[in-house]
Formats: sequence, structure tokens, C-alpha cells
Amino acid sequence: MDRQDHTAVLAHFDRQLRRDVTSAERDGDVVRRSGADGDWSGVLWSSLRPETADAAISRQVRHFSALGRPFEWKLYSYDTPDDLGARLLAAGFVPEPEETVLVGEAAHMAGAVELPDGVRLEPVTDAAGVDLVAQVHEQAFGTSSDRLREQLLVQLAKDPDTLDIILAMAGDLPVCSARMERYPGTDFAGLWGGGTLAGWRGRGIYRALVAHRAGIAVAKGVRHLQVDASDDSRPILERLGFTALCTTTPYVYEP
Repeated sequence: MDRQDHTAVLAHFDRQLRRDVTSAERDGDVVRRSGADGDWSGVLWSSLRPETADAAISRQVRHFSALGRPFEWKLYSYDTPDDLGARLLAAGFVPEPEETVLVGEAAHMAGAVELPDGVRLEPVTDAAGVDLVAQVHEQAFGTSSDRLREQLLVQLAKDPDTLDIILAMAGDLPVCSARMERYPGTDFAGLWGGGTLAGWRGRGIYRALVAHRAGIAVAKGVRHLQVDASDDSRPILERLGFTALCTTTPYVYEP
């Protein structure tokens, strides 16, 4: 992707997935989503100046604290002011690891789904499947899956047509899970998860799940795939043709 294309795709991403999200609400120069129980809550976009940033941060803290729920401020590397991260820290936010925002053309990522012998892909459509996804998440990432499980159950109940959850199964053992969220009214779908059990890594399962989800995206008319990639998955995705747009750091506030 050349500089002109990069600038155009970043502007497209910023507009469709951050600034003009139909399910979000605007508070001055901040766009946020106040999710119901189980839904994601947080700040999607902001355009702040040094003289307005602290007041805007305080307003969001008061808003979500009144709702009694934690929230996430998604800070992107091009957001202003330049010291916004430091201001969030001073306000009591806790940063999680930085991720790289990658994008790729869905049509370029779709292709043959090559799996190791004995491994098959299964769609997840019910609570039993979500339990297996949560199991993979905890074993692959070493973190609690309680919030993820709750969010997936809510999404399956409310918007099943925008969510595809896939398990890679070796017999009765779930060895990898991944999902794709389609964003109606945009050209994007997000790839999430992609956790593989340690003993099953390096066998192409993650790549197969990318190709599988890309095929679904193409069939649904999605043009761009977007990933918030960890340092582990970024090299794999770049080899598949994804390009880095920017970086993002989730800042989490617990009331």
C-alpha cells in the first residue's frame, strides 16, 4: 500500500469505524458507546485539544461511573493531543498492551482453507459453543474469559447475523477459536480472537481461520478486513498481505 492509499484507507477507517458509528453517541468532541450489560462500552473516537482534553476525560469518567460499568478508551497513535495517553493515566486509566491496526482486502485473503489432519472447523451458534470458545481463550491467552463469554452470548442473542464465531476442533478438543464481526453500513469487518492452544501452534490453523473468515466476508460483500494485532499475530498477518495503518492502546477505567 503506497502513501496515498494508506492515507485514504486510514481516513475511511477513521470515519466508518470510529467517528460516524451509527450505534454510538456523541458528547462534544468524543464519540462513545454506552453498551448495555454484556456489551462493549467505551470511547471510539475523539478530537481533543490540550485545553479541552482533561475536561472531556472527566466527563466520560462521570458518565460511565454513573452507569456503574468499566469502560475502555481506544487511543490511536494519531489521536490528539499528543499527550492524551499521559492524561488518561493521570485520570486513573490503566493501559493494556499496544496493538497494531492492520487492514487487508478480504478478496485477497480468501482462499483454500488448509487444516492439519484431524482438525475441522465448526460454527458456534449457542451457549455450549461459547463455553468452548471461553475455554480456548483462557488456555491460549492465560486471562479470564468471563467478560468475553458474556459479550458473545449477548451478541449471539441480539445480532447473530453480524457475528461469525468459529472453532477448530481436533476430535472433541477445541484447539483454536476466532470470530468475525461485520459492521453494517461500512466496508469493514473485524477479525478477533485467533487464540490457539500452545501445543497446536505452528500448524497453520490460525492462517486457515483467517482464510475461512475472509471467504465469509467476501460472500457477505465486505471489502476490508481489520485486525487489532498483537506482536505474535502481526508477522503472520503481514505475510498474508495485511498492512499496518496505525497502533492502538486500550486504556481501561474501572469505576
